[in-house]
Amino acid sequence: MDSAARPPTWKILLAFSIIYFVWGSTFLAIRVGVREVPPFLLAAMRFSAAGIFLYVWMRLKGTAAPTSREWASACLMGTLIFLIDYGCIFWAEQRVPSGITAVVLATIPVFIALFEIMFLRTQRLTPRLGTALLIGVGGVIVLVNRSVSLGEVPVDRWGALAIVVAAVCWSAATILSRKLTLPASKPMSSAAQMSAGGLQLLLLSAISGEFKGFHFQAVSRGAWFALLYLIIAGSIIAFTAYLWLLHYESPTKVGTYAYVNPVVAVAVGYFFGNEAVGPRTLLGTLLILVSVIAIATTPARSGKPNAEALSPVEAE
Repeated sequence: MDSAARPPTWKILLAFSIIYFVWGSTFLAIRVGVREVPPFLLAAMRFSAAGIFLYVWMRLKGTAAPTSREWASACLMGTLIFLIDYGCIFWAEQRVPSGITAVVLATIPVFIALFEIMFLRTQRLTPRLGTALLIGVGGVIVLVNRSVSLGEVPVDRWGALAIVVAAVCWSAATILSRKLTLPASKPMSSAAQMSAGGLQLLLLSAISGEFKGFHFQAVSRGAWFALLYLIIAGSIIAFTAYLWLLHYESPTKVGTYAYVNPVVAVAVGYFFGNEAVGPRTLLGTLLILVSVIAIATTPARSGKPNAEALSPVEAE
């Protein structure tokens, strides 16, 4: 963290606003896009375009290209994060409201903590952490349970399962990233992972037959705008703001986006996407946010808050 030559407060606040509200609103943009564009194709266009742009930009700035070993690691991360994780998210948002999608994905710190306890042994299961984990799992159950919907429309079972798979896969990728050899430059690492993942999504789109009967000229301006918003605002501007903030603020403070994004997503879905928000959504959101905050503020074995669980794996 660079405390020298600290920028004006308004720039710090603007950067926080971007990662809070832009990342929070991308869930509705995905839902708008997948109404007209096949999900894997939409995800492929988003991440291929953003990844290639970022790669070219970093090379022009003089950043070294990834080595063959780094490319291999980036391809593996691209599979986990973009092919599987985002593939599941884009597919699920055909069936599940954007707000609920964002809230369920907020459980990523829960799964990371579980992996650390069960496999890495880097986290101890204390009463506080155990309670937080149970609250988080309880929040997911509240959101996806079809028998107790508290007056709201039941969530699609397969869509909900796909989002849980996405959260688990992202968590596994977070753990695995600590063991892989990735480019030292985070933007270059992001560019390599997004490019690799975008190409894999394009291949999946072709294999799954998404090109059959799909006509680009039939896509509305609204759907194209959603895609541009995802590429430019979500994958380039917001990620740049995130990296910039890390130079001047602590990871714990920057990681507060994990608390805010689900709330923003629910509000944006309600006001702009005509998505219902009832007792079930509010209760599930509250439980998951309490769980995430408790986990993030639980000291790790080093005695410091467990902020790493809140950091995205190179790209959002």
